[in-house]
Parts: sequence; C-alpha cells; structure tokens
Amino acid sequence: MRPKIYLFGDSITEESFGDGGWGASLAHHLSRSVDVVLRGYSGYNTRWALRVLDKVFPAVEGGGGDRDPLAVTVFFGANDACLPDRCSAFQHVPLNEYKHNIYSIVSYVKKRWPKTQILLITPPPIDEEGRLRHPYVENPSGLPERTNDVAGAYAKACVSVAKECGVPVVDLWTKMQQLPDWENVYLRDGLHLTQSGNRIVFDEVAKKLMNEEGLSLENLPVDLPLISEIDPNDPLKAFQK
Repeated sequence: MRPKIYLFGDSITEESFGDGGWGASLAHHLSRSVDVVLRGYSGYNTRWALRVLDKVFPAVEGGGGDRDPLAVTVFFGANDACLPDRCSAFQHVPLNEYKHNIYSIVSYVKKRWPKTQILLITPPPIDEEGRLRHPYVENPSGLPERTNDVAGAYAKACVSVAKECGVPVVDLWTKMQQLPDWENVYLRDGLHLTQSGNRIVFDEVAKKLMNEEGLSLENLPVDLPLISEIDPNDPLKAFQK
C-alpha cells in the first residue's frame, strides 16, 4: 500500500537500521507514509553491486506490484577505495571503473524506474589511525588499508558522476570534515559511523529528498486513517473511504 525508498549500499547502509542508524531514522521520519527498504551488503564494492542488481531489485510477478519506488539511495565507494597493495586489496576497484560502475547503477535504476529519484552518497572520510586500531583482517604491513586522500578521490568521482547524470548527491566526505575532531565524533573505527555520524547522513539525505527533491511529508498521504480522523461515535465510518 505504501510507496518505497530503497537504501542500496555497503556496510554503512547495512548497519543503518541499528541503534541511532540513519536508515532507521529515515524510516521513523516517514512512518505511516513510506516503507524504507534496506539493501545493504557489508564489504561490497561497485563491481559486485553491479553483478547483483537483478537480485537486489527482483521483478515482481504479475506486473502490477512493481510500483516505482519514490527514491533509491546509492552509497558505495568505501570498499572500492581500499588500496590495491594492502591487506584488503581484493575489495579494491580502480577509480575509473568505480565511476563507470556508479554510472551503470544509476542508468539501471533510471531505465527500470524512470520516475524514481536517485540519490548518490559519497564514501565518508577515513581516519587512518582509527583503521590501524580496528583492523578487519590480519595486517602484517602495519599500514592502513584505506587512506583519506584516496577516499577523497572516490568521493570526488561520485560527485562528478552525479553531475553528469543529473542526480543529487550527498558529499559526505567533505561534509564530515567540516567539524573539528570529526575522526572521533563521526567515526567509531576509522570508517563506520557513530550515532553522530549517522545523524549527519540522515540529515543530509532527508534534506536532499524531502526539501530539494519535493518528497515532503505534506505531499505523502498516509495509508490508513489517522486516529484524529476516526469519529468516536462512528469509528468504522473512517474505514469506508
């Protein structure tokens, strides 16, 4: 009964329905009007994301149920930006391929759902010391598997693709670094988000979708009568509409 917004991305999207997560906050913000559907896959890069698009967004049998979503967020790049000579090299995707893959994901969604709003989100900044304190795999080199400069290059590429495709973008890499001590305020392990970091993502996504792209709560009808619309003297009348 409700329209959908899909959240498609890596672990930062997968974790977004956790305590204080940006996806959970978006679902709460849009409760009674929109279903926020989580499609986050920890560790994935854009190369792998392209391979699974038909499984992430399967066709609905019978046709009519495949209603265009209101929006799809695309939030990849943190894993693509792993360095090719470090301990997470198997996740690395070269910068030019990353740009092409983001472009292809946008094209896929546009072709399938022409009316759906697409919102790109850049990878966040990287705290290299934090990554060394919280390694995911054995790291004999003692060097961080990601650097902030490289993450910034992928973020700029994401912004570039957004401009080329004519879709909005949240430049998280730039936004988060505007606050002093962002490494500790927004990141819990040099990469993944604290509750404050999640709040930044929610605020930016909500601003882009709700304010700039016109998906305001005032324009989104609720699916069933509100309690204020139910007549205490004739409660069932509200459900006959």
